[in-house]
Amino acid sequence: MKKTSGRVLELLGLMQARVDWTGPELAERLGVTDRTVRNDIARLRELGYPVVATRGREGHYRLGVGAKLPPLLLDDEEAVAVAVGLRTVTGVAGFEESGGRALAKLEHVLPDRLRRQLVALRDATTAGPVNTASNVEDPEVDPAALTEIAAAIRDRRGLRAFYRDGERVELEPYRLVAWQRRWYVVGRDPASAAWAPYRVDWLTLRTPGGRSFTPVPFPGDMTEFVVREVARTGWAVHARIVVDAPADEVLARINPAVGTVEPLPDGRSVLVTGGDSLEVVAVWIGMLGIDFTVESPAALVDHLQVLATRYAGAVAGSAASS
Repeated sequence: MKKTSGRVLELLGLMQARVDWTGPELAERLGVTDRTVRNDIARLRELGYPVVATRGREGHYRLGVGAKLPPLLLDDEEAVAVAVGLRTVTGVAGFEESGGRALAKLEHVLPDRLRRQLVALRDATTAGPVNTASNVEDPEVDPAALTEIAAAIRDRRGLRAFYRDGERVELEPYRLVAWQRRWYVVGRDPASAAWAPYRVDWLTLRTPGGRSFTPVPFPGDMTEFVVREVARTGWAVHARIVVDAPADEVLARINPAVGTVEPLPDGRSVLVTGGDSLEVVAVWIGMLGIDFTVESPAALVDHLQVLATRYAGAVAGSAASS
């Protein structure tokens, strides 16, 4: 027997295709008993779909007002989950309009009871600022690019693209990973067999795409790989910081997403990190609470000198006013 959800969906489709159905007719079409049909009709009513029943020898079922509703079967929790997901995606650069349109369509086709709940949720909530972790605007992601990459992953088809500053790349795509309001595709270079995360907003796909490939096992967890490698290669600004503390102490103070830590023979350690801007990197390394020296880039040293002067001025001003 079919699962209840699939059977109810088919039942609704039958009732939209024809005005009147008797119970035995529906039971025969669905391959179930008359009792199961009655239970499924009750399920439709619980979901808010108007089903009218007449008794007697000529008894039948028909959809009442709202008979042309699409066959969208969501219970309360499912409808709220979809609505919250759509509300969230409207805050992702590149999906503002499409996410809003999808949410409006969802509200339009749901039964009145569920629609009232979703409208109440929409009207009672407000989205805060999307990007609170950086002074750089979130990159805009092209939904068509995500769709094309996902199809290539599904079909095991390689991708050809220009990357960042026009570098030509060819990769075998394995997984899309969303992290820190950015999208990455984990890919393998067919020539060198090297794995790397590629930022989707830095990819300009070329046609035709690459050749078909046979997947090989990935050596580890793809999400962890993205988080680790982005610290080295995926940021607009990369920095190498010598920290006056052992690697274990530094690791205990940072989120793994911040960067990688390498021990030094003298007991200190090197933090390889990055961010969207010099300001963001300066904030992250300042939160360590440990003395450090910047090895690179030189622009970060210049920015820290500006901050040192600014903070020193703030301290002097506070001392003078007290």
